[in-house]
Amino acid sequence: VQLQASGGGLVQAGGSLKLSCVASGRTFRGYKVAWFRQAPGKERAFVAAFVYGGGDRLYTDSVKGRFTISRDNAENTVYLQMNSLKPEDTAVYSCAVGRPPFGRWRETQSWNYWGQGTLVTVSS
Repeated sequence: VQLQASGGGLVQAGGSLKLSCVASGRTFRGYKVAWFRQAPGKERAFVAAFVYGGGDRLYTDSVKGRFTISRDNAENTVYLQMNSLKPEDTAVYSCAVGRPPFGRWRETQSWNYWGQGTLVTVSS
C-alpha cells in the first residue's frame, strides 16, 4: 500500500485545515486507518483512528471535539478535519494503515504502512 498525504499548510490559531490521505496499490477495505503526528523534537504520537470493527473512532484527548477522522472507501481516502487549531498542533501529520492488535492502536509499531507526512504549522 502506498499512502499520499496532503492538505497541510500554515494557519493561524483558531483556524481549520482538512488533511487527506489517498491509498494506492490496494484499498483500505479490511484495514484500520489512523493519523499520527510528530512535533519538532518529539516522537511520533497518535492522533486519531478507526478502531474495533472499523466504524468506531478513537482520538487522543488533546484533539477530542476539535478533530474528526473520516473515510471514503470508494475514493480510497481518509481525512482528518482539524478545527480550532492551536500552536501545539504544529507537527508533521502522517497517515497509517494496518491491522493493529486490539487495544494497541496508539502504538506506532502496530501499523504496517505509512504515508510521507504533511506539515501543519499553526501560528499564534
